[in-house]
Amino acid sequence: MLINRQLRLKKRPEGLVQREDFDLVESSVPALSDGQALIQVLYLSMDPTNRVWMTDKPQYMPPVAIGETMRGLGLGRVVASRSKKYAEGDLVQGLVGWQNYVIASDEGTPFTRLPAQSGIPLPTLLGACGFSGMTAYYGLTDIAPVQPGETLVVSAAAGSVGSVAGQIGKIRGARVVGIAGGPEKCRYLIDELGFDAAVDYKADDWKNELAKATPDGVHVNFENVGGPVMRAVLQRMVLGGRVALCGLIAGYNSAEKPADDYSIIIVKRLIVRGFLAFDYAEPERAARDLANWVREGRIKAEETVEDGLENAPVVLNRLFDGSHRGKLLLRVGVEEG
Repeated sequence: MLINRQLRLKKRPEGLVQREDFDLVESSVPALSDGQALIQVLYLSMDPTNRVWMTDKPQYMPPVAIGETMRGLGLGRVVASRSKKYAEGDLVQGLVGWQNYVIASDEGTPFTRLPAQSGIPLPTLLGACGFSGMTAYYGLTDIAPVQPGETLVVSAAAGSVGSVAGQIGKIRGARVVGIAGGPEKCRYLIDELGFDAAVDYKADDWKNELAKATPDGVHVNFENVGGPVMRAVLQRMVLGGRVALCGLIAGYNSAEKPADDYSIIIVKRLIVRGFLAFDYAEPERAARDLANWVREGRIKAEETVEDGLENAPVVLNRLFDGSHRGKLLLRVGVEEG
C-alpha cells in the first residue's frame, strides 16, 4: 500500500513561512478509477506565487483554503494508469501540490507531458525548460518583445525566471542589464550568463550604477520585484518603453500593500502588461525553443536543490532572503531502478 504525505495549510503565515503553518498528514493512496493516473511527485518548484496562494488576498487563482493541500508546481512520473491521456512511465509537470503523490484525471486540470528522451536533467526540465523558463520566454516574446540593440533591464536577475529572461534578451540581440543582490551574484550574471552589466541593489549607490548601466535609457523592463527597484527602473524608461510585469516579490511577505506611485507609467506613456505563463494554450513552442537553447549552450541553467517534503515551508523562504541562485527546487521523491 502506498502512503501519501501532504502538507496542508493550517494557518495563513504572517511574514516568513513557518513549519507550524502546515500540518503534515499521511494517508493511503486510493485505488484508481477509469480515466485516472497516479503520479509520483519527484520535484517541487519553489516559486514566489506559493507565498501569494497562502494569503486570502484577491488573486488570479482562489487562495489555498485552510486544511487544503498546499498548491504547487512540480514534476513527476506516472507510476500507474487507467487513463487514455497518461501512460505509465510518462514524465509530466503541472500543479502537483505539496505531496508525494497526485491523481490526474482525464477531465481535470491537465498536466504537460514532457519528452521521454530530452537529454536534459529533470531539475532543468522543471526550471529553465519548465514554467520558469516559459514565463521568461513569453514575457520577452509575446508581452514585451525585445528588439536587437535595445536595452533590457531584468530585476531578480539571478533567480529562476530572471536568469533565463536575461539570456533570452542576449539571444534576441539586446543589451542586458541585470539587478541582483550582492557582488557575487552580479559577477555571476556577467561572467557566467553573459549579461552586459549588473547592478547590486544592496549597494548604497545602486541607483547611480543603474543610470551608468543604462546611458540610452531602458526600452524593456522585465519586472520581478516591484517596490524601490521597479520605481528606479521606470524612471530610466524611454518614451514608449515596455514593461513585462511578472512579479512584485518585494511585497509578498508584507502584511500591508505597498503604496507605490506609478504615475510615471502615464507620464512616459509606458505599455505595462501583467501576465502569467498559465495564460498560454501552446506551451510546446516555448518548451521546444528553451530545450534547444539549453542543449546548444545558449542558455545556462543553474538549480539550487533541497530535499524533503517536510522542509518545503522553510525552503520557500530562501526565495526572499537571496540565499540561492537560479531555480530553487525541492526533491520529494526518488525514482526507482
